[in-house]
Amino acid sequence: MKCFFTSLFVVFHKVVTTSSLNFVVATIIRMPVRFKHDQQDNSIYFVTFTCFKWKWLFDLSDAWNSAYKWFDALFDKQIRVIGYVVMPNHIHSLLYFPQMPKSLNTIIGNAKRFMAYDIIAGLEKRKQITLLEELQGYVTKNEKRKGQRHKVFEDSFDAKECRSREFIKQKLNYIHKNPVSKRWQLVNDYTEYPYSSASFYERGIKRYGKLLHIADVW
Repeated sequence: MKCFFTSLFVVFHKVVTTSSLNFVVATIIRMPVRFKHDQQDNSIYFVTFTCFKWKWLFDLSDAWNSAYKWFDALFDKQIRVIGYVVMPNHIHSLLYFPQMPKSLNTIIGNAKRFMAYDIIAGLEKRKQITLLEELQGYVTKNEKRKGQRHKVFEDSFDAKECRSREFIKQKLNYIHKNPVSKRWQLVNDYTEYPYSSASFYERGIKRYGKLLHIADVW
């Protein structure tokens, strides 16, 4: 990944020799994904992506189940979910890849498109006209040419490879306690949050049937 960034800088430097450094740096920052990985099989990644401008789109559209549909699609591709939380405006997940895909960008890009359809359908059903018009107004000309009608998710996503049991434990704890954090306080007991794997790890209750326990892969 580091080499790619270097190559990108050189290309822009050669082609746009009169541009300022600020232009080059801004171009790099606008990359659609922020992650580092070495394409190893049997890897676990902590993946996060958010709704556009942090709007509570999962909540406003009641499209919580779209996440489980995505998990099913991952399962069909032999990718397993070992931890997750669906918050009102973002998703955290721990994904296990027995075989690393060629492009993590494609996996998450497909997830966004998949869930965006359900979110927009939910907003239309609830007649969230003003919000729909706002999301439509943020679509760029290039995105419109590709058929996109609404801006539902932020372009970028975060992905961190989990290289130790301690790191995985830390991320699971963060995921599960997110709903009771000072910022959110959505429930009193984090194991009772309905869109999370917390109840599985703490009480043995699966809210998503195909969830895989970390002990089974690590």
